[in-house]
Amino acid sequence: MKYPWLELSRELQSIAQAGLTFGENKYDIDRYEQLMHISQKIISDFTDIEYEKVEHIFKMEKGYLTPKVDVRGVVIRDDKILMVKETIDNRWSLPGGWADVGYTPKEIAVKEVHEESGMKVKAGRLLAVWDKKCHSHPPDINYVYKIFIHCEEVDGEISPGMETSDVGFFGLDELPELSTPRNTKEQIEIVFRKVINSDFTSEID
Repeated sequence: MKYPWLELSRELQSIAQAGLTFGENKYDIDRYEQLMHISQKIISDFTDIEYEKVEHIFKMEKGYLTPKVDVRGVVIRDDKILMVKETIDNRWSLPGGWADVGYTPKEIAVKEVHEESGMKVKAGRLLAVWDKKCHSHPPDINYVYKIFIHCEEVDGEISPGMETSDVGFFGLDELPELSTPRNTKEQIEIVFRKVINSDFTSEID
């Protein structure tokens, strides 16, 4: 277990949120609120995130707690992979973001690639579904599944979007500084080789 304190805090959050959603006894509700507070305090104490911000993020979650879904589009051109520079940390990632309600995973991949890189693409096959906790990402408040989808160019023009400051294609031997909350070097290498080698199997944790 890479971050035991994070796993424990998420477990507490899940129990507390389910209790607050389905509980009826006022004394039980009070105990679930205490559990939620403990979970928030653990995360705040072990990270640089202020308690008020952690509390705000937790309050946005309603109902039974489920994983969030992050979708990444994988575009290869001339043995190089499309990447965007994130304005939030000035580091690079495959274009992508949170899945929106009302969109299929393929539609999310197409939308995110276009919004972040300017490129119009057609979504193809599933390359990987990974659980963020199983990879070398930094700790995250959210529990996240990451979906990587191969996308083919329709219109190859590239330009930064609202959340990106630069766009480019990179070979595996020239990858820029990565935004590790979003993707790791190992993940990029795996999906790159799957496309290049026409490997039609899908990775899954």
